[in-house]
Amino acid sequence: MEKSSKPSPKIIIETMLATGMTQAEAAEHFNVSTRWIRTLQARYRDGGIKALEPRSKRPRTNPRALDPSTVDRILQLRQDLTKRGTDAGAHTIRWHLQQDGIDPPPAPSTIHRVLTNNGHVTPQPQKRPRSSWTRFQADQPNETWQMDYSDWTIAGHKRVVILTILDDHSRFIISCHAYNNATVANVMESFINAGQIHGFPQSTLTDNGRAFTTSADRTNPARNGFEQLLIDLGIKQKNGKPYHPQTQGKVERFHYTLKLALSNKTPAHNLDELNAQLKEIIGYYNYKRPHRALNRTTPAEAYTALPKAHPTEIKPDRDYRLRTDKVSTNGKTTLRWGGKLRRLYIGRRWGGQPITMVCVDNHVDIKITATGAQIAAYTLTEEKIYYNKKDNKLSPQRGN
Repeated sequence: MEKSSKPSPKIIIETMLATGMTQAEAAEHFNVSTRWIRTLQARYRDGGIKALEPRSKRPRTNPRALDPSTVDRILQLRQDLTKRGTDAGAHTIRWHLQQDGIDPPPAPSTIHRVLTNNGHVTPQPQKRPRSSWTRFQADQPNETWQMDYSDWTIAGHKRVVILTILDDHSRFIISCHAYNNATVANVMESFINAGQIHGFPQSTLTDNGRAFTTSADRTNPARNGFEQLLIDLGIKQKNGKPYHPQTQGKVERFHYTLKLALSNKTPAHNLDELNAQLKEIIGYYNYKRPHRALNRTTPAEAYTALPKAHPTEIKPDRDYRLRTDKVSTNGKTTLRWGGKLRRLYIGRRWGGQPITMVCVDNHVDIKITATGAQIAAYTLTEEKIYYNKKDNKLSPQRGN
């Protein structure tokens, strides 16, 4: 014989009211304790039949519940980070709460639950789990720099390009600058300026764009200026497979983040305004945004945590410098060396040409930036200021 289920409080009280049962009789009839009968009668006296409905067993208080001010701060951070166009996930919000002095901050799962409960998260069960990702990264800062151009549109529907140099080990943005066009000269300018600030890398990783390499151009197999520059500096050049942007995945992913941030700003009217916006975004990305792939540290912290790699063929005890310039109409250029401004005559035929000067100790090689062709070479001395055609070691007319 099956055991009968426990009768509802409503049936017990209605039966007692209709029959006049005592507490003991009702307890025996319904096979419950007299204590339960007294409890039901007390509820009925206080609230009537509605008070007999099943009550929640949930505790009235929860000592682990988030403070309302913390919940408000989580939602505010979500809104601010989303408006900025940067990552606004639970881990990033937790990092910002830590910076606010909330110690210990809520767990990422708790923050995610707050965002979900407040309608800030859309379930995406189709997404590939992060645990299945395989990441490859350099072992040291400056071991590999990833470089790439990306298009952008400023006010007036004008198309420009943004050139980014990213450190493969730390995701630190070495350089991010906007130009009118994707040229070899712009690549060399950004690369030289970045190297003089951060030190030159051991290798570079780019796609096969003409601004980076001519290896895929059968009509022009000669090296371009950037390729020649890397050879001069002893830097290994690596290029991804054609139509396989995943090889440069880190800089490609950064461009997605960058464009998301730019889309949340007022469109720039010119390159100066756009570069000012880029500077602000990069400052936040490098120094204030924790990165999931870096164990929630910032790229700047990861970039400075280990010794930097350097080109294998450059000896640290020698003086290496690079300088870009444009030959004047009278065929001259200048170079500061040994505390003095040296004046070098190259030739009027090169007037207006962008050039790159590769300086190793007191020896200077001058090359056409676009092609890498060498047009002059000088050996500087302490006392000499002016260098003419005879001092050019590549000139067939120089005196001996």
